[in-house]
Amino acid sequence: MTSTTHQPPREDVLNAFAVEQDFGRETLERYLRDFPQYATDIIDLSSELSRSIIEQEGELSEKDQMLINKAWTRYQSAIPTVTLDPLAALSVPELRELASRLEVPRQVITAFRERRVIVDSVPQRFLSQFAVALNSTVERLVNAFAMPPLQGLTRSYKADVKPQGDAPITFEQLLMDAGVSEEKRNVLMADDD
Repeated sequence: MTSTTHQPPREDVLNAFAVEQDFGRETLERYLRDFPQYATDIIDLSSELSRSIIEQEGELSEKDQMLINKAWTRYQSAIPTVTLDPLAALSVPELRELASRLEVPRQVITAFRERRVIVDSVPQRFLSQFAVALNSTVERLVNAFAMPPLQGLTRSYKADVKPQGDAPITFEQLLMDAGVSEEKRNVLMADDD
């Protein structure tokens, strides 16, 4: 009869090694003997843990500080600016609720989501209400709506030609296309409280 011994996972072995009091040769040899399958990882961790930390005495020189600042500026400029679309993660029920809160048809919200609305044509008051309803800021909302239209959201139908995205339209035209009454349009287009 053969007995199989249960070997702990690699992470457990490395965690146990990391909390040892002494990272000396004896401890390292014991772990290598007990867990030869993790030898490379144990050796890497041992060298990392036994590495001496060099602490610099005193302040950085002005030249060093300038080099650091220059590198940091280059790094920051290389990071792409990500504008998160506050509408992107909303589910269908959440989109319905948003349309209800803003008192507009759902197709108005869909047009904003597909970025088909000319942002400059939207009254500031409506943008503010939109931002509040999304727990966002007007600036973030405007940045999201100003991004290029999403190709993946373009609705497709069985047709002989590839469907094209709709051309951007003004907010007022969107409201008219959605069948919003003139009285309601006037309220939504008003830019005062």
